[in-house]
Amino acid sequence: MKQEADILLRVEKARKLLNGNTSRKKRSEIGQFLTPAPIASFMASLYGRTCDNVRVLDAGAGAGALLAALVRELSLRAERPKSIMVTAYENDTKLLPYLEKTMVLCRNTCSETNIVFDGVVLCEDFISNAVADLDNGLFSRSGNRFTHAILNPPYKKINGESSVRKRLNAAGLETSNLYAAFVWLASQLLLPGGEIVAITPRSFCNGPYFRRFRKSFLNLINLRRIHLFESRKEAFADDSVLQENIIFHGIRGQRQPKLVTISVSKGPDFANATQREIPFEKVVLPGDRDAFIHLIDDDEGKQIMERMSRFKTPLIKLGLEVSTGRVVDFRSRKYLRQNQERGTVPLVYPCHFDKGFVRWPQPNTKKPNAIVCSDQTQDLLVKSGHYVLTKRFSAKEERRRVVSVVYDPDQIKAELVGFENHLNYFHARGKGMPSDLAKGLSAFLNSTLFDRYFRLFSGHTQVNSTDLRKVSYPPSEQLYRIGKRIGESIPDQETIDDILEQECGEDG
Repeated sequence: MKQEADILLRVEKARKLLNGNTSRKKRSEIGQFLTPAPIASFMASLYGRTCDNVRVLDAGAGAGALLAALVRELSLRAERPKSIMVTAYENDTKLLPYLEKTMVLCRNTCSETNIVFDGVVLCEDFISNAVADLDNGLFSRSGNRFTHAILNPPYKKINGESSVRKRLNAAGLETSNLYAAFVWLASQLLLPGGEIVAITPRSFCNGPYFRRFRKSFLNLINLRRIHLFESRKEAFADDSVLQENIIFHGIRGQRQPKLVTISVSKGPDFANATQREIPFEKVVLPGDRDAFIHLIDDDEGKQIMERMSRFKTPLIKLGLEVSTGRVVDFRSRKYLRQNQERGTVPLVYPCHFDKGFVRWPQPNTKKPNAIVCSDQTQDLLVKSGHYVLTKRFSAKEERRRVVSVVYDPDQIKAELVGFENHLNYFHARGKGMPSDLAKGLSAFLNSTLFDRYFRLFSGHTQVNSTDLRKVSYPPSEQLYRIGKRIGESIPDQETIDDILEQECGEDG
């Protein structure tokens, strides 16, 4: 079966040719990264269902690697379908000739195995068509319901005022990214028992922006499999994609399973992937109103979840809140000063983080050290006190996802202070907190335990204040005890972890 055997090789050759003729910047602008053949083959292998008449949806089909892999997979099975109909959406006209050739290859592959094949390429807007079909219900166009959906959707933010956003809102979905919209609509278009396999950024698993999507998706789709990659660069290595990607498989219209399969591979080396069965209630915690998806891929992850489960105290019971820094520098530019001068107060950026505390000023930094204190800036400032700060974005070279320091008013003499927008700050109803509580909280946030726990449900380098609110913390007496053991600079990592275990362990 030579024609079938080389179908993916031909599509992969086209993908490499297209990548060679298109800059990484251009691919990033349109938000589409074509699927490598090994990943496409793995995704196609995840489907469990083989029905007589298969109807495939590939929204954002690119050169057709995913639909080719699925047709190849189904044609190789002992129980083959009688017919395969493919609907492929692609609105990039440069890709259409390659996609049309893939359809021909699929037809030839099916003819060799006596499968009736029909394929249609739509150079149309998938979102508009899908929303219209869902709105029309029984009167929608024929052929708009599918047994199989396979997706590598575009990774691109949706403008809040765009017609796309308004169309989605009217359809009942609020999301800020195209990939979530594609997945949600494809899920809605599945027949009961229909299956979806998609490769997307991991970012939908947590955070406030995807809350409504997560809840709606989990109501629609029974999650069966989630596949992770060890490195964020491995899935689309030649595209330099920085997002952490996952592949997931689910079924429309069934109850969530007792167990979800979590697998991990080093890039497309799926033959050596490790996998384990995780109780669904450990993946999505019962009663979690935000429906965060926790990706526990090994025994260490399980142990981390168990250790963190010892902490039951929500932030509000500590008398604390967490907010995003109020000073957006480009909006306040005329009030910013490079150095402290009369009529200014300290302005803290991530560059002022140093060994667990804020070191201010920093004379060699390019960032301003001060902000004018005036009627116009009063709402941007907070009263001096002990605050715990975290970076909202961690740099690639940093070992920890969450990087925390203490703002100590005894080290920085000022009545007011400004925290820049790239920071989160913990406070007691807008004011500072006791010194030992601040040190203890910061040490907890800087612990290896917290870092590894945070990575289980956060697939990006951004640390949202919402994520920090979701965490349960040690009780205040334990945080105070930890704080009393912290001096004027943060200890090394091993010492922090030892202190946490001594004060908050099983006997703590």
